[in-house]
Amino acid sequence: MHFFSSLRRSLRAAALPLIAALPLAASAQDGKPIEWVLGYAAGGGSDVVARTLAEAMGKSLGRTIIVNNKPGAATNIAADYVAKSKDVGNVMLTADFATLAANPALFARLPYDAERDFAPVGLLVRFPMLLVVSPQVPARNYKEFVAWAQANAGGTNYASAGIGSPHHLAAELLRERSGLKLIHTPYRGAGPAVQDLMGGQVPFMIVDSASIISYLNAGKLRALAVASPARLKTLPDVPTFDEQGVKGFEAYAWQGLAVPAATPRDTVDRFNRALVSALDSTQVKARLFALALEPTPGTPAQMASYAKAERERWGRLIKDNGIKLD
Repeated sequence: MHFFSSLRRSLRAAALPLIAALPLAASAQDGKPIEWVLGYAAGGGSDVVARTLAEAMGKSLGRTIIVNNKPGAATNIAADYVAKSKDVGNVMLTADFATLAANPALFARLPYDAERDFAPVGLLVRFPMLLVVSPQVPARNYKEFVAWAQANAGGTNYASAGIGSPHHLAAELLRERSGLKLIHTPYRGAGPAVQDLMGGQVPFMIVDSASIISYLNAGKLRALAVASPARLKTLPDVPTFDEQGVKGFEAYAWQGLAVPAATPRDTVDRFNRALVSALDSTQVKARLFALALEPTPGTPAQMASYAKAERERWGRLIKDNGIKLD
């Protein structure tokens, strides 16, 4: 009897970790879709990236991934939703330049903590940024652009996708580096800004590749420089800022994938493997290449390091220029 009593106690003790693990195992295997939360409206470049990768990752994971668009408040609505979610293992977030790098400096208070509330899964893509002018601007390169801008004694207007957007901050960085008098004209998104750029209502902007690649190819806009260390394969005739004397001038809009901080490490690793595999697939690479986007596969640690460096870099510029969104 003593033997059987000891055996029962041993079996109960051994079962406890299994019982504790059941909710997590069930949540990952009960067929429940994974919710991919995106802080932007459907139809834009960010939406295309999320849906393209969701389809590929879903096949790898053997689970359905549904993109849930929650636009507004510079991605803060979406970020807050995921940061507070208890549905770990079934929810993830497009955590981008705004969410992890700019917003902590742009807002006095955030409903989430960019460092503590999320576990990074891996970087998704980078959107190269280009200096683009309207057809009315005579400049054909950066040197001519500077001469043209300097001739405007009252200053030169530029468009952006909104206050604190990568487009805005990259132009502010250019203003610092060039000494030009540049006057910000913020829009509600890159789409309307590009439309006014083509119409000549604003003469230039620094804009992400996905928003203007089709207009450049159609000859409706002219790109003078790309803020990357090397020329883009999709736009090989556009020189870099570095080539034209503005050394080390780099700026990207970028996106990563994150999950609530409480998500188990093995789930994060599983998502990362699926993400890296998706970014390496021929179909996904072709889709991203068509938008002039750069896939950036890597580890969770690499994403954390990159986001921290970007937060420090752009946070300084935001604070030095007194840029605020609240």
